[in-house]
Amino acid sequence: MGLTNKELEERIGNLVEYSRNSGEIDLSLYQEYDVMRGLRDSSGKGVLTGLTEISDVMGVAVNERGQRVPADGRLYYQGYNINDLIKGNEKRRFGFEEITYLLLFGSLPTAEELKEFVEILSGFSVLPERFTRDVIMKKPSGNMMNSLQKCVLTLYSYDEDPEDISIAGVLRQALSLIAKMPALAVYSYHTHRHYNLGQNLIIRNPKPELSIAENLLQMLHPDGQYTQLEAKVLDTALILHAEHGGGNNSTFTTHVVSSTGTDSYSAIAASLGSLKGPKHGGANLKVLHMFEDIKENVHNWENEEEIRGYLLKILDKQAFDGAGLIYGMGHAVYTLSDPRAVILKEQAKKLAIEKDVEDEFHLYESVEKIGKEIMAEKRHLVKPICANVDFYSGFVYSMLDFPPELFTPLFAMARISGWSAHRIEEMVNGGKIIRPAYKYVGHHRRYKQLEDRVTKK
Repeated sequence: MGLTNKELEERIGNLVEYSRNSGEIDLSLYQEYDVMRGLRDSSGKGVLTGLTEISDVMGVAVNERGQRVPADGRLYYQGYNINDLIKGNEKRRFGFEEITYLLLFGSLPTAEELKEFVEILSGFSVLPERFTRDVIMKKPSGNMMNSLQKCVLTLYSYDEDPEDISIAGVLRQALSLIAKMPALAVYSYHTHRHYNLGQNLIIRNPKPELSIAENLLQMLHPDGQYTQLEAKVLDTALILHAEHGGGNNSTFTTHVVSSTGTDSYSAIAASLGSLKGPKHGGANLKVLHMFEDIKENVHNWENEEEIRGYLLKILDKQAFDGAGLIYGMGHAVYTLSDPRAVILKEQAKKLAIEKDVEDEFHLYESVEKIGKEIMAEKRHLVKPICANVDFYSGFVYSMLDFPPELFTPLFAMARISGWSAHRIEEMVNGGKIIRPAYKYVGHHRRYKQLEDRVTKK
């Protein structure tokens, strides 16, 4: 007879220390062997590992002396400045579909090309027959990123040629996954609420005449209603999260896994696994929780000295989660500003006025302003620090009535456009499997027979 679950847990507990000791490496060896830990140099800049034409992320400028100096951040999609792309969509209703076209095909579509592309996405947006019942509703997870991975991997079985890694095959699969992602995430959430939390089950089909942003809101909200500003702000958020260079963790994962020649479903599932991590896609949740804590402990939101005092406690590890971090502040590339945060801040202000929560928006502004100052002072920072896109995104999603469980999946619904573009770029230009080197720093040992081994103390 096998061990009980309790006995298994006890046995595993005995092995934990062995595992910890076995995996521990002397950190000084990273310097000795000049290892760029995390694929970053000593200044935090990423090590160059590839080339891309899909997007450009710029956080510094070069002065007349040829020196790199801090500058307002710039982000380009296929050569177009993100600010111009956002402004270009102001007079039209929605732009995420157009930006997806741009990322995938390298040029902005004509009116006719965009119309045809939107029709293709709409045709792919419906899930396979009984998929919701047979896959999403079977043993629902409380983590929506886990649900998305399960759904994406299972869609492999619904594809008549899932191993097709020709450009035509990969593009077909990419368009299908981009279009289906909103329904997969929202249906997973509603199923979780129903089966795990005892709430009413609401499943609404996507409407072909609506944009992806509009469909997200009508499928999510219990009454299916939304304002035009809500839909426009969500569309802007999707555009801003659609792509951010080949070096971010989840996109690099797309390149690494795609370089093996594996199928699209496995590659996107791997990228979802990367984005799920709290150091990557889950950062806006940390910001949201931090602000919940600030609102509980700062009684006068207009008193900058009270805000400053509490932020100092957070930095000194005396408040919030004890990590000593003001979440949403700082970025590996951007210095003076993150262009995505600047744009999203403008959208947050508009939405805060409509929702009558301007006082909360002003609290965010104050924390951003004071946080920059005290982090620079206490950390003696040489590089300027700025709010990143995560600082305002959670606030925006909350005002749009997205539950925290869907914050990271919402990021994934946008970023899958960028992942798909990078997967195609890898397949077009590939040939070599991505294989960085690791230096062995252990010790070679002589084998001992079982009866000669001594029990670990």
